[in-house]
Amino acid sequence: MRHVLVLADSLAFYGPERGEISTDPRLFPNVLASRLSTVDSPVTADVVARVGWTSRDVWWAMTRDPYLYSVLLARADAVVLAVGGMDYLPTTVPTWLREGIRYLRPPALRRAVRTAYQRSQPVAALRTPWRALPQRLTDTYLAHAVGGVRFFHPGVPVVGILPPPHQAAVYGCAEGEPRGHGPAVAAARVWGRRHDVPMVDLPRIVWPHLLAGRANQDGMHYGWETHEEIGAALAAVITGCWDPRTPIGTDH
Repeated sequence: MRHVLVLADSLAFYGPERGEISTDPRLFPNVLASRLSTVDSPVTADVVARVGWTSRDVWWAMTRDPYLYSVLLARADAVVLAVGGMDYLPTTVPTWLREGIRYLRPPALRRAVRTAYQRSQPVAALRTPWRALPQRLTDTYLAHAVGGVRFFHPGVPVVGILPPPHQAAVYGCAEGEPRGHGPAVAAARVWGRRHDVPMVDLPRIVWPHLLAGRANQDGMHYGWETHEEIGAALAAVITGCWDPRTPIGTDH
């Protein structure tokens, strides 16, 4: 049996209505595994993902989670870095401060601060110059992740993604291209060429479904049609990486 390790954010396990169990066959990591599987060689997707994960969180997971680096990464026949979609989102406060809200006590104070943050975020997102993670750090942490895989597992393919678009009101977008998306995609293309990593074109897949209303009502997460197409696109690239007779369908 082959294994594909998918490191991702909530886009990997949310559907059009809610978060789903990670083994749901409709989610793109499992569509990917199904497309790669044959009767003689089944493929399983090992998914490590959390809500809001950026490229930095994935690198931290790779270096701090012993099950990830001792078992999942060790047995991976391919690695998908399905992160970057959270990195370019506008943020009104530093990550450490936003993540620290959960630790506030007493509970009444925590709820009040969270409510104030949630109310201010959609408006402030239209004006803030800050990203959830600066592009230079996105590039750095992704490079660390690729370097780690290639050092410990030479020859294991690594596939990345171009950051997907969204129309999430909470991030100040109701229609049109979201703030920061174009530059983030351009930077991801450059990064992929520099590090010889195939970058699957998620904007090409996601935009039509998003504009047609075939997505989660939050404007961020995917509908099932989107999951199906993303899984198929990732499978096509990995198939090319596994078979030296087939050209890799990269975004170079």
